[in-house]
Amino acid sequence: MTAQRRRLVLGSQSPARLGLLKAAGLDPEVIVSGVDEDALTAATPGELARVLAEAKADAVAARPEAAGALVIGCDSVLELDGQALGKPADAEDATARWKSMRGRSGILRTGHCIIDTATGRRVSATASTTVRFGEPSDAEIAAYVATGEPLYVAGAFTLDGRSAPFIEGIEGDHGNVVGLSLPLLRKLLAEVGVPITDLWV
Repeated sequence: MTAQRRRLVLGSQSPARLGLLKAAGLDPEVIVSGVDEDALTAATPGELARVLAEAKADAVAARPEAAGALVIGCDSVLELDGQALGKPADAEDATARWKSMRGRSGILRTGHCIIDTATGRRVSATASTTVRFGEPSDAEIAAYVATGEPLYVAGAFTLDGRSAPFIEGIEGDHGNVVGLSLPLLRKLLAEVGVPITDLWV
């Protein structure tokens, strides 16, 4: 008799993160954390991404409906010139971001936190991927911002959307830029004693 598969809960409303997990054979439930991302600070962008991920995982793990589940919290920021850039405040901010990023490289940092609510074990870490931006014209940037897409993603860009043609390449894990590093997730699950293959549906 095989053991019952553990419940997996994703503490994020990101369809990209959910899509990555489903493509990798996992089928998490989604419980949105409701954490105020602007209320948290940290010394470095990488640390901020981890702190945000831990806050999201903590908020979801504390809910009665998450009892007994493995909770995944994630949050991404783009590090550019030592600053952590999350979602832009508005269209004007998104436009300014793209004008400052074009022709340059930034580091996409995604914090990951796993809490096993059955045992209380918790682990967290940050994955980093370098992103090389192309040089879209002012008209292309304006057209992109007008779609609204950059207002909902860290760094005002995404690899799996309309901004993909404006990204020349990456160094590191592709999934991390989309929103979740599957290799890091596998390692963190192993640290709490759960092989990722045991979660396959």
